Amino acid sequence: MKKYFLLLVVGLCSMISFAHQTEASSTVLVAKENSPWILQINASLTAFEQEIDAQSGATAYQTLDEFREMVLQHIKNNFKMQFNGNENVILTHGFVQLGHETKVVFEVLGVPSQQQSVVITNTVFNDIYRSQSALVILKENFEKKRFILNDANHYTMALQVHENEFVEVVENRASLFSPLLLFPLIALFGIGILIKTIYSQRKITLLKVS
Repeated sequence: MKKYFLLLVVGLCSMISFAHQTEASSTVLVAKENSPWILQINASLTAFEQEIDAQSGATAYQTLDEFREMVLQHIKNNFKMQFNGNENVILTHGFVQLGHETKVVFEVLGVPSQQQSVVITNTVFNDIYRSQSALVILKENFEKKRFILNDANHYTMALQVHENEFVEVVENRASLFSPLLLFPLIALFGIGILIKTIYSQRKITLLKVS
């Protein structure tokens, strides 16, 4: 347990500055053998307040306990994970540590013992302009890497396990300069030149006739 706690601290220290900006947050998943994984989301208190106000209104809560409950429910509604294509992942035993840097921690149930892939969607702060969240998965003997969730990727990151690390799954998109698109462009260009040449010759012929 101490080993994973130290890993969590190390992972968070490198990103602690993010939580002091409203638009920035961090999302840390700590992998644990034979026990539930841990999810920790860090952000400024202002960021959580803005999200709860945007979703439910500033008068939706009267006490700190009510605010904490709304934060927990908001995260459950807006944080999704799929391991190996399975959506049966549950966030449970959540608690909120309020402060200038606010921390929310959950146990994660339903993670398979062998992970081939994971898709993470975190729209917890998508109502905040230019929001982004640094994502880190801490797993023993795995390389620690950071990924960014933002509006550009719809706050979703698809990862797959490759040897001892999680790597981003990059979609195969056809390039504008790929052969499949280059040949049609050349053909269109050639047709354009041919039409222009025929039009010019016809114009010259009409001028000679007149």
